[in-house]
Amino acid sequence: MSNSTVNIRLPDARDASPGSAALPPRTGALTDIRVVDLSRVLAGPLCAQVLADHGADVTKVEPPAGDETRGWGPPFVRDDHSAYFDGLNRNKRNISVDLRVEEGQQLLRLMLAEADVMIENFKAGTLEKWGLSDHLLAAEFPRLVHCRITGYGTDGPLGGAPGYDAVLQALSGLMSINGEADGEAMRIGIPLVDIMTGLNAVNGILMALHARHATGRGQLVDLALLDNAVSILHPHAGKWFATGVAPERTGVAHPTICPYETFHCSDGPIFIGAGNDRQFESLAIALDAAWLAEDPRFTTNADRMVNAVRLREALGELIAGWQREALATTLRLAGVPSGAVNDVGEALNLPQVRHREMVVECDGYRGVGLPVKLSGSPGSVRFGPRERGADADSVLAELGLTENQVACLRAAGALPE
Repeated sequence: MSNSTVNIRLPDARDASPGSAALPPRTGALTDIRVVDLSRVLAGPLCAQVLADHGADVTKVEPPAGDETRGWGPPFVRDDHSAYFDGLNRNKRNISVDLRVEEGQQLLRLMLAEADVMIENFKAGTLEKWGLSDHLLAAEFPRLVHCRITGYGTDGPLGGAPGYDAVLQALSGLMSINGEADGEAMRIGIPLVDIMTGLNAVNGILMALHARHATGRGQLVDLALLDNAVSILHPHAGKWFATGVAPERTGVAHPTICPYETFHCSDGPIFIGAGNDRQFESLAIALDAAWLAEDPRFTTNADRMVNAVRLREALGELIAGWQREALATTLRLAGVPSGAVNDVGEALNLPQVRHREMVVECDGYRGVGLPVKLSGSPGSVRFGPRERGADADSVLAELGLTENQVACLRAAGALPE
C-alpha cells in the first residue's frame, strides 16, 4: 500500500469494537489528521492526547505488556491502569501490537501508510532495527510527519542515553534555581521537562503539517528532553549570558522583581506579585500604608531589590492581620496580581476553573480540561482512556484485513489473544 494514495476516512460507527457502543464523533480543528501513537510514559502520550483533544484520529499502539504508566500507582482508576495513565491517554483508540515480531512490524507499516503523523520515543536504533530508519521511513512514507522524542537526541556525547524528567531537571540547571536560598536544589513538583517537550512536540507537528501543504512531504520532528529543559531557563540563562555568574536560588521570591513572593495572612499563605512601580504604589495604598511607596528605599524596583529584606518585613506585618481571600479581592480591585496559595484540590474547585471548563467529566472519566479554546472549531473530551487493545477490531477492519489475516497475526504473536 503506497502512502502517496492515502485516503483519510473520518471514523464512523466502525470505531467501536463489535458489541460495544460507537465512540463519539470527533470534533475540532484536526479531524482530517490521523496519528499513530507509539509512545509511552509522558511526553509522547501528552502530545498525542492534545492532538486527539482537538479532533485528530489517534490510535495508541501499546506493547503486549502495555504502557508502563498503567502500573504507576497507587492510585488506580481501574485494576488495569493508574490515575497517572488516565491523565495522558483519553480520546485515543487503542490496539496492542508486539512490534518485536516481523508480523507486528508489517502491521505497523499498514498503519503508517494510512497515517499523517507517527509519534515515538523508542530507544535510539529501535526503529532502524525494525527496518524503519529515518531514511527508509521518508522513502516509504513520504507524507508522514515523524515525531521522535528522546532524552538527549540520537548523536553527540550523550546521544542515545536514557533520560527521565528529574535527571534532566538536574542536568539542565532547572533544579539549581528551584528551592530556598539556603537549602538544597529541588526538583520542580511536576514533570515539567516532559510536559514542555510534549507541548513543543505538538507545535512541531503542526508546523510540519503546515509545511507539507506547500511541499507535499512530511519530515522528522526531533525533540530532546535536554533541549527543551534548557529552552525554558528564562530569565536565568539571560542573566548568565550577561554576567557570567550562575544564578542563585531565591525560594518563592522573584530574582529580579520585588515584591513578588508569598506572604502569610491569618488563615494561610497568599502570593502577591507587584510587577512594576505603579502596582507597588497600589499595593501600599490598598494596605493603608501609602508611606511605603514614598519611602526612598522602595521607590523603584531597583531600590526594592536592594532593600528586599526590610520591605518583606514591613509587608509581612501589614498582611498578617488579613484573611487571604479578602486581601486577594482587595488587591485585584486595585490592579495588583495576587491569589491564595491553594492545594491541588482547592485549585480544581475554584469557581473560575470550573467556569472555564478546566475540569471535565465524561462517562466516569474525570480530568483536566482543554486550555486552548478555539471559537470556530473547539476541541472536546469525548471518552476516557481505553482498555489495552479495546479497538483492535475497528482499527484492523479499517486497514482492510480479513478475518484470516487477523488470525494469522494472532498466531504469529503480533496481536495478543
